[in-house]
Amino acid sequence: MRPINRIAPALPVGAMQTYRIVAPADRLVRAACELVGCAAWRHGWQTAVDEGTELGKRQAHYIRYASGRTHREQRTETGLTVFRFEPRQRCFADHRTRPETYLVQAGDWRQRLGLIRRHVRPADWVEDFSEHQDRFADQQRKG
Repeated sequence: MRPINRIAPALPVGAMQTYRIVAPADRLVRAACELVGCAAWRHGWQTAVDEGTELGKRQAHYIRYASGRTHREQRTETGLTVFRFEPRQRCFADHRTRPETYLVQAGDWRQRLGLIRRHVRPADWVEDFSEHQDRFADQQRKG
């Protein structure tokens, strides 16, 4: 691995803030369709079921009465039942992703001085970072 080439900061460690996203390498958690960018969630999907089999009867019963998902159904010439599901609802897949923690810490790569803020939502972390950058731009304009 190549060594990191860093420019020596002009400010002391205490004047710095670090925005970090931390994700443990060895852990997966169940995730919502929207979070993982599921195409079925985004565009809707269809499921074909053969109600002539015992498995197909159970699947159709679950979809109609227990799944809680909005759908339309239609029969094909071959005897299959096709369920068409609306977008923006959870699909039947079990999605997994690595959890992420969105941190704002005092200090920089030389020394971490402690946690300032832990954001739950990535959008809040991005907004915090943007406001932080805007403060620098304002100070630079003022001189």
